[in-house]
Amino acid sequence: IRENTTAILRVHPSNYRIIGFTETPPGAVLAEIAHRNGLVYYEDAGSGALVDLSKFGLGDEPLINRSIDDGADIVTFSGDKLLGGPQAGLIVGRADLVGKIRKHPLYRALRADKIAAAAMEATLLAYARDTHFSDIPVLRMIAASSEELESRTRAFAERLTAAIGKNSGIEMNVVSGNSAVGGGSAPGIHPATSLIVITMKGTAAEVVESRLRSAETPVIARIIDDRVAFDLRTVDESDEAELLNAIQTLAA
Repeated sequence: IRENTTAILRVHPSNYRIIGFTETPPGAVLAEIAHRNGLVYYEDAGSGALVDLSKFGLGDEPLINRSIDDGADIVTFSGDKLLGGPQAGLIVGRADLVGKIRKHPLYRALRADKIAAAAMEATLLAYARDTHFSDIPVLRMIAASSEELESRTRAFAERLTAAIGKNSGIEMNVVSGNSAVGGGSAPGIHPATSLIVITMKGTAAEVVESRLRSAETPVIARIIDDRVAFDLRTVDESDEAELLNAIQTLAA
């Protein structure tokens, strides 16, 4: 801290992890140091978790209200990612500081448009109604249990088997695997899931995956051990029929 210092900034490592002997000071400690020296304490919280996700393995994500309670004067975070809304940046904190930001010349160029504002309102209302885990897709995906996913996956596999028949050239299995929450919001978090994996006789997995991406309704799959894998954690139940149709067209 020097005579020209005006703020202390802490940036949460949302899209990477440092593993080993590392330490980070609590936000309350940094806030106390900042305020004792007449400085602003600013936290960039990254992914924007509004609810505790620790039981889903995301305990490292700072809660926005906790950052405020710890004394942060300004907190910035993403509107998408863990918050689950439209792509945007949010700024919360002391009214006087937020007011200064609103008066900055760049504000008019960077402010959200009406569509983004409406989408953000709908997202935040889900939190206010306490229906966020059912209404917000990313939270619904994170909260899905391995038992629920196994049941859905096996039921889907049965429907797929009936649809493509036994002589389609497609071999299919249900296997245990892991989902990826996302490198941009929760790197290293891989909850257990069930996967449908397929191979197509005489066709490389890369070709099958490319054909799915080029389908009328594009399907983004993974390749694991030379097999194309589908994780129903990332497929809404209302979209299962389209996924089944896309796989079925491979056998046509």
